[in-house]
Order: sequence, then C-alpha cells, then structure tokens
Amino acid sequence: MSRAEVTAGADGTDGADGTSPATAHATTAHAATAHATTAHAAKAHPTEPRPVRLAWTLGLFRSELSLTFRRWRTLALLAVLAAVPVLVGIAVKIETSDGGSVGGGGPDGGGGPAFIAQVTNNGLFLVFTALAATLPFFLPMAIGVVAGDAIAGEASAGTLRYLLVAPAGRTRLLLAKYAAALTFCLVATLVVAASALAVGALLFPLGEVTTISGTRISFSDGLLRALLIALVVAASLIGVAALGLFVSTMTSSGIAAMATTVGLLITVQIVDQIPQLHAIHPYLFSHYWLSFADLMRDPVYWDDLVKNLGLQALYAGVFGSAAWARFGAKDIAS
Repeated sequence: MSRAEVTAGADGTDGADGTSPATAHATTAHAATAHATTAHAAKAHPTEPRPVRLAWTLGLFRSELSLTFRRWRTLALLAVLAAVPVLVGIAVKIETSDGGSVGGGGPDGGGGPAFIAQVTNNGLFLVFTALAATLPFFLPMAIGVVAGDAIAGEASAGTLRYLLVAPAGRTRLLLAKYAAALTFCLVATLVVAASALAVGALLFPLGEVTTISGTRISFSDGLLRALLIALVVAASLIGVAALGLFVSTMTSSGIAAMATTVGLLITVQIVDQIPQLHAIHPYLFSHYWLSFADLMRDPVYWDDLVKNLGLQALYAGVFGSAAWARFGAKDIAS
C-alpha cells in the first residue's frame, strides 16, 4: 500500500501523520526512487568503489532532506517557531510604549525569558530572548516530532521495506535519517534567530551590545555572538534528536513515536525543576541548555558550555547506538 493510500482520505484531506495527498505522493515517489537506488547498490555491493557508495549515501541524505522539508507538518512547525519572536517583540513593545519597563531573566528581574529586560535598548537582545523562550519547549518539541517520525512514519506508511534493499541499508538509512534530523535542528534554530533579528531591527534600536559582564562590544561582535549562540542552541538539541530516533525504532506508529518523544521531553523538564532530585540534574540533557547565555560574558565562561556539549554528545552516542542496535535487529514487516 502506498503512503498516499495510508495518509490521505477519500476526500483529499490530510492524513493521520499530517501530510497532504501531494506530499504523500511525493513521499511515495521518494520511496520508489530510493528502492531503485538501493537495488542498484545491492547489485554493485560489495565491489562498488568508495566514491559510488559515498554518492549513494549523499543521494539518500538529500532525499531525506527533501522529504522532511516538503511536509506540511514541518513547515507548520517552522512557522510557529518564527512566530514566537514576533509575539515576544510585539508584547515587549506594547508593554514599554508608555515608558514602562519589562522585567525578565529570573526572580530579581521579574518574569519572562532571560535578556528580555535589555530588548528595548537593543533589538539584538530579542534574538537571545527568543532562543531562551523557545529552547525549553518549542524547539525540542519540534525536533521530537521530526525525529520521532523518522523511522516509525516510514513503517506506518509501508515504505520502510523499500528503503532497505541494499546490504547495510539499515545503517545508511539510519544515518541519513539522523543527519536530516540534525539539519532540521539547525534550520529551526536559525529560523528563530532570523525572525527575532528582523523583528528586533523593526521595533527597537540597534547598536553596541552590553554584555552580562558589563563591558560593551560592537554591534558586529554582538551579531557574531548571536550566530554562535544559535549554533550552540542547535547543538544542544542533538541529544533530543537521538532520543527521538531511538523511540522511532521501537514502534511502527509515527503518532505513538512522536507522542512518546514529546512526553519524555516534558517529563525530563519537570524532573529538572524538582529540587529534591538535584543529584541527577547534571545528567539530564536539558540541564545546561540555557548555558548559551555565558557566551554573552566577557570573557566567555566556558565551563557549563563544555558540559552541555559533552552531555549532548553522550546522549547522542548512547541513544544513537541503541537506535542502531534496535533497528538492525528489527523485523521489518511493512
């Protein structure tokens, strides 16, 4: 049964996994193309030259990227992420239009995300505020949806077996799926940052940036740090992507995989807020997420940043290996 038959209803509306008939048709074509490609690889393997194998792998990765970013669900997630900085910027502008101030960044600064109190003085701080606002929930939720559906979505649509024709196809497919999920991490983070920068430039003044340490740096240096912060935030999500991929290999239901991944994200966030469980907090993948603020210090404070990146690499290694072990031994019936 094709993905179009599985996901699209008789009235032409979106299917259960959020894909439209056009997207479902494109996805079926993607599976057919991958089937033909892997069949060719199976004939050439294991004597095919390394450049041929590399080209085949890159082709599979490009196919996965195209499939991911053509889905209406993915585009809707990116649209929601882009809207968050707009809402935050408008809210700050309205609250300060009468000369008042807005607090944020903790108990001493009032409610709201970190850096929000500086937005009115410099629109560049809206980038940091938007990333701080979306990182605890919106960004990881979007990553969880994409990664959780990676394998389970193919299985529920009946296209997974067509992608596994070539020898060692499971490893290549899993790597391509994970690489596509990491690419989405980067794109989603950059969408938030770009939207925040545009809104900040429209609603607030731009100029020299005052760091957390109280020193002043040029706007170009501040912009460079904003880009670096966006890259660190994207890297902070690689553990979530690996977790979602592992969950995706455990079930043949895309909806169940996405719901389980998002549920685990919420559970970890709750546990990280319980003081009585402080002993395990440093081992939770979300514990050091907001350490990107240390990039706004002068000099930069690297300790928590390194801990965060190391923890993400650990989660990626553990759950990536678990996903590979599970997917390698899984009986593909659809």
